[in-house]
Amino acid sequence: MQAQIDEILAITRRELLIAGGACAAATTATAAPAARTTPPPMSAPPPTSTITLNVNGRSEPLVLDNRTSLLDALREHLHLTGTKKGCDHGQCGACTVLLDGRRINSCLTLAVMHDGAQLTTIEGLGRPGRLHPLQAAFVEHDAYQCGYCTPGQICSAVGMLQELAQGLPSHASADLLAAPAFSGAELRERMSGNICRCGAYSNIIEAIAEVAGATATTKAAS
Repeated sequence: MQAQIDEILAITRRELLIAGGACAAATTATAAPAARTTPPPMSAPPPTSTITLNVNGRSEPLVLDNRTSLLDALREHLHLTGTKKGCDHGQCGACTVLLDGRRINSCLTLAVMHDGAQLTTIEGLGRPGRLHPLQAAFVEHDAYQCGYCTPGQICSAVGMLQELAQGLPSHASADLLAAPAFSGAELRERMSGNICRCGAYSNIIEAIAEVAGATATTKAAS
């Protein structure tokens, strides 16, 4: 037994490396060749639809992948980049536009669902020299900092003031049957879906309140 142990210990390092290399070569030679993989079949192109969107007074025919959001249709296909993509989950309000007069988050709806709809984006509200009253009020009250959320804030405010004018209540309305008041609490509640990461909320409310007050005064006078 001791003689066998002495024989094993007598193997040199060189002999051990040679033996190991020979074993590895033999294993490689006897291994089965790798199976040839077949490329997956080509998938069918995604279904598309032809629709027409009436955007800011213009008729816009489009051929779109059925999965295209209204936001991407506006930004990527019509190049109306004033409408911003913030969270893309309907949580920040940066993509707010007016659809048939009502404010919506354009990232949460598919463009093909709105064939023939009337859309208004920030570009359609006003332009330099002919600003919408809310656009002018935002400038006057410095109601923005980085400005990324501003288009959505303004479009949302336009829709919100229309809701107030129609007498639609909110969670802040004390009486659901009475006409809602143009109060700070009402404005803050109704604009709560639009986030300003710079924190310019007080200036935003001041700008909207000025326009809301002017609207109320005009209605009372008429």
